[in-house]
Amino acid sequence: MTEFKVIDPATEQVVERVAPASAEETDAAVERAGRAFEGWRSVAPGDRARLLRAFAAMVDAHAEELAALEVRNAGHPLGQARWEAGNLRDVLEYYAGAPERACGRQIPVAGGLDVTFAEPLGVVGVIVPWNFPMPIMGWGLAPALAAGNTVIVKPAELTPLTALRVGELALEAGLPEGVVQVLPGAGPVAGRRLVDHPGVAKIVFTGSTRVGKEIMAACAPGVKRLTLELGGKSSNIVFADADLERAAATAPYAVFDNAGQDCCARSRILVQRPVYDRFLELLEPAVRGLRVGDPGDAKTEMGPLISAAHRERVASYVPDGAPVAFRGPAPGGPGFWFPPTVLATPGFAALPAWNEEVFGPVVTVAPFEDEDDAVRLANDTVYGLSGSIWTRDLGRGLRMARAVEAGNLSVNSHSSVRYWTPFGGFKQSGLGRELGPDALDAFTDVKNVFIATEE
Repeated sequence: MTEFKVIDPATEQVVERVAPASAEETDAAVERAGRAFEGWRSVAPGDRARLLRAFAAMVDAHAEELAALEVRNAGHPLGQARWEAGNLRDVLEYYAGAPERACGRQIPVAGGLDVTFAEPLGVVGVIVPWNFPMPIMGWGLAPALAAGNTVIVKPAELTPLTALRVGELALEAGLPEGVVQVLPGAGPVAGRRLVDHPGVAKIVFTGSTRVGKEIMAACAPGVKRLTLELGGKSSNIVFADADLERAAATAPYAVFDNAGQDCCARSRILVQRPVYDRFLELLEPAVRGLRVGDPGDAKTEMGPLISAAHRERVASYVPDGAPVAFRGPAPGGPGFWFPPTVLATPGFAALPAWNEEVFGPVVTVAPFEDEDDAVRLANDTVYGLSGSIWTRDLGRGLRMARAVEAGNLSVNSHSSVRYWTPFGGFKQSGLGRELGPDALDAFTDVKNVFIATEE
């Protein structure tokens, strides 16, 4: 296959060319990872922890370099890219505490001693999307390493640069050869070979629900372990008793962050009917005031979409005649720009943007009547990843949090992803949990051992 052209989404200029891995090169990477596994799993817990801390420190020392790479490669605003490099560092630090705390259990039994061990799986393939290359890589990489597995990272074709650099930093930090490998390549070639390869014990995939289903089916014959983080169509539910000013001021960041290229994007805003018009009045200046432009400017809040093809896809959700209430700014000239766009109409259910994951800066605002109506609308989707609930009534907030079918919810905020708490979806938004203490279970198998003490 010809080289990948890595394009700066803000300028449409070629940043770099990357040679994609073939199926044969993927096989060779799996063989190296398999050889490295026995040595890595045998590293003493304290030494493995120290190596992970050294890896985190190396990422921290190169955080500005990594952020600058992400600005050019993914078009992320500089402030966001700095956060992403910091998140990778923090996730590595967090899981550096795991090797020395990987405790099994002693279970009372008659006639002997019964203990459990958390055994690493082997070689783990981490297939990373283009929307958050560094954080999502870290969410699979760090707990897998902490549990004693070796890892092959397959970055997205569009955004391989930070992953390649992080792979170099892992070696500079002292991790043994073959423990962390970065394999740029096409999804149907390198990605599919990782999925099919009998030497790969687990796949971690973040991406579209369509591809996730294909990977799930491909893993089934070998009963290969699998973690999936897939699409979303999340709701931002605003009740009449909410702090409307705060809810409206923060709503743009809940959906237009990363130009809407976020599976957690609250791309449906549901507003209780008595305050619907007032909310739109408050939302408009917040949307129009978004700083959209040069990702290299630290004041920029939203950058471009990832590619020309993706911009066309997003634009298809706002055809001529669409019920556009208002738009935010977007630069002209080169770059894959799309303005923050608000659709508002009582006939929302007929809009493709209401039912489908746009994965761009487009949000639909719709009215609801009461709690039951809000739950019905919020759950009217095959997805169940995230969401927000705005109300001053604590009881209502708890009732809604239990009733909305989503894995990550916030009440009176939009913060639902923290590296020390579990993250994952309901329904077709995924399978398994990443981050927090739960993630380690996804990279080990429990072994039960009974030792007889009676003759």
